[in-house]
Amino acid sequence: MRTTIALPTRDRARSHTFLRDGLGLETPGELADDGVPEPLRATLSDSCEVMMIPTGGFKWVTGQLDDEPMDAATLPPPEGPKQCLVTIELGSQDDVDARYAAAMTLGRGMIEPESAPWGEYRAVVADPDGHLWQLTSR
Repeated sequence: MRTTIALPTRDRARSHTFLRDGLGLETPGELADDGVPEPLRATLSDSCEVMMIPTGGFKWVTGQLDDEPMDAATLPPPEGPKQCLVTIELGSQDDVDARYAAAMTLGRGMIEPESAPWGEYRAVVADPDGHLWQLTSR
């Protein structure tokens, strides 16, 4: 079974750069006129991907004609609180540190790399739209 997580975005190009360069994720697909793959997807595993939906896109995807509360245009400011966390398990603490450093140049740090009480090594970074990405290793 393949799973796709859809998140709203205000800026496809900025999201693409964050996913590819900040998190080191593969972003497959043919490039659209703006130089970004369409649809903008990032591979999380063999069976899971995240898709960034631009402003107005949730209405189109869900077939809704009325206001769509999850549309990127109605997102809280990037610095506002979020209730969605995407976790990416990496191979080592060094991988977490390196990916966190790269993501920090394009996003915003929320939790610096640390040993979590439950035994994982982790860091949390927010992307340009404020979505939270947790980087972990066991």
